Amino acid sequence: MAKYNEAFKLLVVKSYTEGQQGYKRLARHYGLDHATVRRWVKSYELHGLSGLQKKFSRYSAEFKLSVLQRMRQEDLSARQAVTLLDIRGGAGVIREWERQYHEGGFQALEPKARGRPTKMPTAEPSKPPLPVTENSSLKQLLQENEYLRAEVAYLKKLKALRQAKEQAAPKKRR
Repeated sequence: MAKYNEAFKLLVVKSYTEGQQGYKRLARHYGLDHATVRRWVKSYELHGLSGLQKKFSRYSAEFKLSVLQRMRQEDLSARQAVTLLDIRGGAGVIREWERQYHEGGFQALEPKARGRPTKMPTAEPSKPPLPVTENSSLKQLLQENEYLRAEVAYLKKLKALRQAKEQAAPKKRR
């Protein structure tokens, strides 16, 4: 939920436009920062009531780059660009875009994926079947398989003999 609703923002802006008080005095009266009041007034002057509405925006990399280029061409400050182009989030958003662009170029301006990353698939990819093109390779694989089975059987027998020997040995008394 927004910190301040449209009606409150409009009340503050109307108070300013009627000439009752300046930015700082209005800000003190309503417990706001004077820059916030100034931003609301400028946004209302340029965009009307829609300038005061809450807006959920995700900006494309092309839009971000065009904003940065326009700022450079027209010698605009970040605050002026936010007001003129009705960008939500304040001047800090544009300063972040500038930092990203200087550090990583155009690619860094791309919107990041939001939310939790997707889980990896649980099913293992199917293994390709064994090549059956040559009888010699198939025979070789069968021989290797037979050898490995014999080795496993030998190791099991060895383990069983060791366990039998340990159980038959007399236990030491303390």
